[in-house]
Amino acid sequence: MNLLDKINAQLKESALKQYKDKVLTLRLIVSALKDKEIEKRGTGAKDTSIKDEDVIAVLNKMLKQRRESLEIYKKAARNDLAEKEDKEINIIQEFLPKQLDDNETKKACENAIKDSGATSIKDMGKAMAILKSKYSGSLDFSKAGAFLKELLSK
Repeated sequence: MNLLDKINAQLKESALKQYKDKVLTLRLIVSALKDKEIEKRGTGAKDTSIKDEDVIAVLNKMLKQRRESLEIYKKAARNDLAEKEDKEINIIQEFLPKQLDDNETKKACENAIKDSGATSIKDMGKAMAILKSKYSGSLDFSKAGAFLKELLSK
């Protein structure tokens, strides 16, 4: 069962159990995925079906937006809206692969540097390409970029 099927199954189950917050968030996800499918059709791609990589990319984008909103709401002392964003973050994270923690991310960066033969910050792209191929859905690339800079600037 692919991710899109899991999301649709969760949507049906949540609608039957009348979990309003979850239904709203899942509908937002499905809507964003339909937008992605329409975008693919517009580019003239032969295969316009949504793959798991597309779903993960859309979910990561939504997660990033929610986290930014959460910070803004906390700074503005809007706890009601912050709580809503936090619930949406938790629902979105259910469908994403487990993210590597900081230690695992640092080890992955060290291995990518060894594998790519990177010696300076100029070679950071090579190491990042290896990370993207191995850890596409389970790595926070902003953290990885910071770790790579730190390791390569030594």
